[in-house]
Amino acid sequence: MMSTVKNAKIGLFFGSFNPIHVGHLIIANYMATQTDLKEVWLVVSPQNPLKSKESLARDQDRLHLVRVAIDDNQKLRASDIEFSLPQPSYTIDTLTYLRERHPDKQFVLIMGGDNLPTLPKWKNYALILRDFELYVYNRPGYALGELENHPQIKVFDKVPQMQISASYIRESIAAGLPVQYLVTEPVLKYLESSGLYKKNRKKG
Repeated sequence: MMSTVKNAKIGLFFGSFNPIHVGHLIIANYMATQTDLKEVWLVVSPQNPLKSKESLARDQDRLHLVRVAIDDNQKLRASDIEFSLPQPSYTIDTLTYLRERHPDKQFVLIMGGDNLPTLPKWKNYALILRDFELYVYNRPGYALGELENHPQIKVFDKVPQMQISASYIRESIAAGLPVQYLVTEPVLKYLESSGLYKKNRKKG
């Protein structure tokens, strides 16, 4: 169930989650438990305008992986809201739709500090900054740029982070290498049973 608390502040953590790994979960859980956010929704994107869709696993597979990964955490939720929206998915469109659908909630965009300097390239980025707060987790070695001190942006410097990439996990699986400890046990079991990301997996 989604939060029923009126005016609840909900963090939106967008990603392809291809697949979701412990690095994603550490960030999401920090934001959900050590900020003023009531919940964090992990929004599974069907297509990132800046990425090729060819490398993506099927939408429902990635959504299922997110669900099993966070099943034991009451403050995290999986969202497939973008599956029903026009593609490619743009953040401003999703934010606007969610605000119209849930007028009793305050939505906050969660993003990495490495992405903040590119925000001006996003569709209608000025509207995002006007209408929504941004919670930015600082990434060591990346400059936040001129938007760092924007009144709608709050920077968090102590968010634990791990140098894990979904592409490394996919490549490891394709090469027959173990990915234990990089993903949660339920995710690992599904990856093994489904054959997801293996080179010889037949496309449906």
